[in-house]
Amino acid sequence: MFDRLLAARERLRGQAHVTPILTSRTLNKLVGAEVFLKCENFQRIGAFKFRGAYNAISQLSAEDKKKGVVTFSSGNHGQAVALVCQLLGTKATVVMPSDVSAGKRMATEEYGATVILYETADGSREQIAKELQAKHGYTLVPPFDNLDVIAGQGTAAMEIFEELKSLDALLTPVGGGGLLSGTAIASKNLCPNCRVIGVESELADDATRSFYTKTLQTVKNSKTIADGTRTPSLGKLTFPLVLEYVDEMKTVSEEAIMEAVRFLFYRMKLVVEPSGAVGVAALLSGAVKTPGRIGVILSGGNVDAETMTRILAAKSTG
Repeated sequence: MFDRLLAARERLRGQAHVTPILTSRTLNKLVGAEVFLKCENFQRIGAFKFRGAYNAISQLSAEDKKKGVVTFSSGNHGQAVALVCQLLGTKATVVMPSDVSAGKRMATEEYGATVILYETADGSREQIAKELQAKHGYTLVPPFDNLDVIAGQGTAAMEIFEELKSLDALLTPVGGGGLLSGTAIASKNLCPNCRVIGVESELADDATRSFYTKTLQTVKNSKTIADGTRTPSLGKLTFPLVLEYVDEMKTVSEEAIMEAVRFLFYRMKLVVEPSGAVGVAALLSGAVKTPGRIGVILSGGNVDAETMTRILAAKSTG
């Protein structure tokens, strides 16, 4: 699988941004460690998802590109697929929940995709996408359960180790497990002693329960503010990869997530969406206590104005 990551790294050169790694002396002091933040909020479309989408779609044949691509997404993957399809001259159809962030839906449409909304209580987004695939001959590019998508997501961690060489631990948000799987595979090949820790909201704790019970668990229609972690479960591909390569899983409260968003905004002048801030939330809340050199992937920055205003108004960390 690491060979796929190496190929993805080359494929993405000149396409995906090599995002910056930032530090904060205040954060280091608060958590008692040297923390390095991989800022995928500065990636194209504002999230790491561009990596996996480009790696998968760029390998399609000319015939498949002519037919088009379909996916399902709560936001960031949909935007990524839409932009990649625009860049590669193919059409994108994205199935999204009706309560998707207005900003994420608008951005997806502005990149040229056709958005199809569905009610989360009434149907399966994956089933709708598969029906569209069968009807129109589209290629389905799922948000996480695809080896090329996983490989693309893992390139963020590859960049971390290319720059920093070694870490004692690396914290990664987890929804469906694509980023976590890719990160863990990269870490175990480039820095075997680095502990890989997945972090999710305690309201969407399916991956954590799956990890510790070794049985796939689900959480449907979670109300967590971290909308990127609302995926009902890990995938058929990501679940075994998480079990094999990840060292630990942790959950964080809604308040801890919001506090992390506020800290990043006020202290580091970074706009990070709740899903992207869960790693920092784990450190600030004490859910993860580990000394040494700690990497954290800030997975994205696509938070709508209403949500950000509500978070910032709740309490100031200034």
